Parts: sequence; C-alpha cells; structure tokens
Amino acid sequence: MNWTLEVVIVPVSDLDRAKAFYADQLGFAVDHDTVIGDDVRIIQLTPPGSGCSVVIGKGAVPQMPPGSLKGLQLVVPDIEKARAQLVERGVEVSEIQVVGRNPRPVPHPLDNVGFVHFTDPDGNAWAVQQISSRA
Repeated sequence: MNWTLEVVIVPVSDLDRAKAFYADQLGFAVDHDTVIGDDVRIIQLTPPGSGCSVVIGKGAVPQMPPGSLKGLQLVVPDIEKARAQLVERGVEVSEIQVVGRNPRPVPHPLDNVGFVHFTDPDGNAWAVQQISSRA
C-alpha cells in the first residue's frame, strides 16, 4: 500500500500576499482559489513537478500562528539553478550551504548535502535540497 503526502497547510496572515509569493515568486501552480463565504477561503498551490501541494486559507483549515511552520523542504536536481531562479524572482535566499559530506559525490558533489534556505512573508521556513538522482 502506498501512503502519499498530498497536502501541507501553511499558516499565513494575508492570503493574497501569500498567494502572490507562492505563485509569482516561487512559481507554484494555483490549483484553485475557492471562496466559500465571507469567512472561508481555500487556496491550493503545487510546486512544479510535486505530488504534494500547500494549502493556505481561512475558516475551513486548521489555524496555526502565521509563520509557525518550520522545516518545509523542497528537492531540486540543480541547487545552483534553483537558487538563481529564486534570486531572479526576488526571493531572499541564503547562499548554498553544504551540510555534511557526501559519501557518494557522483553524479554531483552537492547531491544530498547542498541546501539553500528562505522564508515566506510570514516567516514560514523552507529549505531546498539538491538530489539530482535517486538510488
């Protein structure tokens, strides 16, 4: 039996600002922006190529303090290219950091150990890791 993670709720204070950040700056696809009533709105966005989406919303989603989600992680095949895209889109992103030593530096020495970090406008913390191929 497969168990797939499909949705992660990201707590934000301003839905329109968060939607613009995730869609326009990160390049996530807007799957839907559903207004159910004055107090209920759900926006689902999906990173390119991902099977898991993020949901931001009010009313119908569990409420957490905005910015309280830490440790979200995206994986890309080329951390240098990903960082350049983020910088080009105006995202404040860290320099590439090497965390540990890669026991198998093939096909690329940054695989598994190359990371960059950024936060969304509310302070939710994201990491981006390079994995160019899987064993």
